[in-house]
Amino acid sequence: MRWLVGMERSGRVRDALIALGHDAVSIDLLPSDRPGPHIRGDVFDHLEDGWDGAVLFPDCTYLTCSAEWAYGDGPYHQKVKPETVVGAARRQAREKAIDDFRRCMAAPIPKIAAENPARGALSSKYRGPDQVIQPNWFGDDASKATGIWLKGLPKLRPTFRVAGRLVEWPRGSGKMVERWANQTDSGQNRLSPSDNRAAERGITYLGVALAMAWQWAGIAEEALRAAA
Repeated sequence: MRWLVGMERSGRVRDALIALGHDAVSIDLLPSDRPGPHIRGDVFDHLEDGWDGAVLFPDCTYLTCSAEWAYGDGPYHQKVKPETVVGAARRQAREKAIDDFRRCMAAPIPKIAAENPARGALSSKYRGPDQVIQPNWFGDDASKATGIWLKGLPKLRPTFRVAGRLVEWPRGSGKMVERWANQTDSGQNRLSPSDNRAAERGITYLGVALAMAWQWAGIAEEALRAAA
């Protein structure tokens, strides 16, 4: 089957699909971090190229619930960096990001999964995710609530749940909880600002990538055979 993996530089989902024998290609404006079938370009120029399935990772910069202060017209309570988009321009960027997400889900592809933060502008201005997953459901000892929007694909089934860890949260509160949001020993959620920060924070956890390939590619292949 022909699978499009859009806007994912890491190549993890693409390579997991290839390992199952599928014809998978990643597409991104930037080069792939891993060697493999990759088109460097705009994914929206390729949505109608006859794919059987697609796993898409639209940019979440303007879709998360972070930096909400920047959507106002000021004055702002902190020093604004020159590269930070604020005010009307940021609101316009958010609307474009929502429209791009809609275009992804409306693409003429039978099976589509799109990933984005579980909480953000999509839930209020588009619709909520069909599923919220955690990497610790799939063998990675981390917490990062991730929303999955689906068309023609089932929800992911947990493959290997990692036991929680007792931590003090909020720090200094004396309250012990099993886990909290964005708990990553790798420091993925605490990266300093840089040109690669968004890409590094968005790397798909390996356990999640393998589950996507095994569960969604298998379902798509069975459906294709049934229709033949």
